[in-house]
Amino acid sequence: MKFRDFPLDNGGICSSCGKVEGMSVVVERATEVTPELISAFELLIPQLSSSNPPPTANELQEIVSSEASVLFVARVDGKIVGSLTLATFRIPTGLRAWIEDVVVDGSARGHGVGEALNTAAIEEARSRGAVTVDLTSRPSREAANRLYQRLGFVQRETNVYRYSL
Repeated sequence: MKFRDFPLDNGGICSSCGKVEGMSVVVERATEVTPELISAFELLIPQLSSSNPPPTANELQEIVSSEASVLFVARVDGKIVGSLTLATFRIPTGLRAWIEDVVVDGSARGHGVGEALNTAAIEEARSRGAVTVDLTSRPSREAANRLYQRLGFVQRETNVYRYSL
């Protein structure tokens, strides 16, 4: 199911992000696990994390069939070049939306793919009733951090803790 198309106008300028490019980014909501989706994650996840393997077909199925998550994929020229997962969940203080595991293939970085994925996630979170969207990003991911700030994300003064099981 096509979620949103980020087309170029006649002047070669992306109507959403303003970049001069020769491509159109199409963001789709993944609704089924296909060999193409599995292959895409085998390529993308190692670019995101060296310590976590790509998800199996069963794990991808859990994500795409869950009401609490939306798996977005970005395509350029029909090929999956990026993904993002949006998780939404209700807690006593409201509906929360959280963006996780944003990854864009190295060959497609700097062409508006990350922006298109994040914009789709923000729109989905809004449509579900969330009033904020959170995410984390390592400081070393300088381009990603600049993108998040350009999109309107504001760095929060908080501590992030992890408990390893």
